[in-house]
Amino acid sequence: MSASTPNIYVAVVGAGLVGSELVEQLLAIPPQRSPFRLISLSSSKRTIFDAANPIAPGTAWKEKLASSSQKVDFDFLTRQLAALVTPGQKVALVDNTSSDAVAALYPTWLEKGIHVVTPNKKAFSGDIALYERILDASRASGARFLNESTVGAGLPVISTLKDLVITGDKVIKVEGVFSGTMSYIFNEFSTGKPDGPAFSSVVNVAREKGYTEPHPADDLNGFDVARKLTILSRTIQTGSHTPTALPALQSFASVQTKSLIPPALEGIPTGDEFIARLPEFDAQFSQLRAEASAEGKVLRFVGVVDVVEGVVKAGLEKYPTSHPFATSLGGSDNIIMFHTESGKIRDNRKVAAVPP
Repeated sequence: MSASTPNIYVAVVGAGLVGSELVEQLLAIPPQRSPFRLISLSSSKRTIFDAANPIAPGTAWKEKLASSSQKVDFDFLTRQLAALVTPGQKVALVDNTSSDAVAALYPTWLEKGIHVVTPNKKAFSGDIALYERILDASRASGARFLNESTVGAGLPVISTLKDLVITGDKVIKVEGVFSGTMSYIFNEFSTGKPDGPAFSSVVNVAREKGYTEPHPADDLNGFDVARKLTILSRTIQTGSHTPTALPALQSFASVQTKSLIPPALEGIPTGDEFIARLPEFDAQFSQLRAEASAEGKVLRFVGVVDVVEGVVKAGLEKYPTSHPFATSLGGSDNIIMFHTESGKIRDNRKVAAVPP
């Protein structure tokens, strides 16, 4: 690290699976080369904060956090972090939670010059009023919000989209398999053949492997894909030099989403009961697979942001067996396609999605 490179004070909120991996990555960078100074960790119940003595590599930070007597207090954390922000000193807060309450604090942090980095989709796909406050706060203070991992797992989807829009290329459409869970289910269920494993069996295996939420309905309702489409749609609208036909989505609930939950199973309270009853509807899904096979196609749960037609939708679609959505996917991969004015398909990449 150059001697002129300023340190970046980092506060991490959320110390679960994702948060723990992030902390380990930060601490794995040799101190002499790292600009990051990890000064705060917060779990759902406890907090560590010490700007004078950042957490060092080799520290038993999990034990230190677990034994902390300091309770989570975001007002306190905000004041402490804001006090560190100076013209020559950067402060970043990393939110690894999926909390609406934490997401609601983004405007406050940004207003105070605290940069926000997060995989939390809630702030960018929920109420449009919160999203607009985030934009306003970022513009006013110059603090940035970085949310690349809210869409496409490890794919550089948002940064690619921003580059396309900012450089003046006209985005015609973005489409893809955005859910690792849905990708796994339909890669296993629909291979182009008229028959195969029962839908309920595939969903059950996906659940056992940890690809689905404990209650599979939380994946099959398509809401996760709808949130990602909302983020992409808003990114296009925010960066576009000219008005688009895209609707001003009030929230992810405004996306045209076709749920895969059979109506009779809506509201089933537990994941176990849902799995037990799902076989009742295997014949319906098998018929859809057979119909797709007869057309030389496969079934894929896709999301589409059609900028020209002004349509944002998520649902089960059929694609030819020669299509990249049929040939380039395996396991829980994601794949995204950008259709632009300068090239019918400007970018086409895939990545193995992190299990939900």
